[in-house]
Amino acid sequence: MAQDVKKGPREFGLRADSPQFWTLIPKDAKLNVVAKAFGFTEGPVWDPAGFLYVSDEEQNKIYKVSLDGQKSELIALGDPDGSTYDREKRLIDCASVLRAIIQISQDGKYTVLVDSFEGKKFNSPNDVVLGPDGALYFTDPTLDLPAGEKQELPYQGVFRLDAHGKVTLLTKGLSQPNGLAFSPDGKKFYVDDSKQRNIRVYDFKSDGTLANGRIFGEELGGKGDGVPDGIKVDRKGNLYVTGPGGIWVWDPQGQHLGTILMPEQPANLAWGGPELSKLYITATTSVYELGTSAKGFVPYLEQTTKP
Repeated sequence: MAQDVKKGPREFGLRADSPQFWTLIPKDAKLNVVAKAFGFTEGPVWDPAGFLYVSDEEQNKIYKVSLDGQKSELIALGDPDGSTYDREKRLIDCASVLRAIIQISQDGKYTVLVDSFEGKKFNSPNDVVLGPDGALYFTDPTLDLPAGEKQELPYQGVFRLDAHGKVTLLTKGLSQPNGLAFSPDGKKFYVDDSKQRNIRVYDFKSDGTLANGRIFGEELGGKGDGVPDGIKVDRKGNLYVTGPGGIWVWDPQGQHLGTILMPEQPANLAWGGPELSKLYITATTSVYELGTSAKGFVPYLEQTTKP
């Protein structure tokens, strides 16, 4: 079973900058350890059967992690990163060493969906999300470009991959695009820039393109070496963004509501649990669980299996 986190040099805490924060995160919320002894955790994906997929970038594996702390290897894969389910509930991962977006079967085999754009290899796909149109959207910074390999694309882009395998460049205007998410109504698209240390928001158009890019929020500082990384939204459109020291919580208008301070530096997070009211947080060597008063927005649970 999950257990309370012990106190340490960095401690769990809640810091509110607005009373609205307490409507999302209870003042008596407890942070529990789900599983530990990882190398560097990333890419959590909730499965309604009651477990998580978790990438380990140092152990070079993707695990199935049950809520009692048990973990089993799904696949050994060089530097797996952000993951999602597609609309047909197939596991999709950003495989940095392959410089590709891949699909992983339940028996631990993978298929490369795409690894290049206009004849040039991607840098190192980092994070991926299912869009409201059923396409996959992903970021391609150079953060995990394999040692000794050359950057072929002269930019770090955000891309769309449709069901027919067509890849479209949406923007190359970010320095180091990382985490990304859609608003629950599908009208806004968020992506953070780990180098510029900010969050951008775009209007999402019905043809799968972006418009009117602008700054949504700036890094707030804090203890820790992290950068703006994973993003998730709840059903009311509030954003939860991993950054230095913990998880920043913003309302849809860009007001910072508060920060969830973490004992380990978080990289990503996922909504889960029976009511989608728990945040599962991948933070360095551990996976944590935090109960909330919010209900999460999980795109692959909102989609039907056919267009």
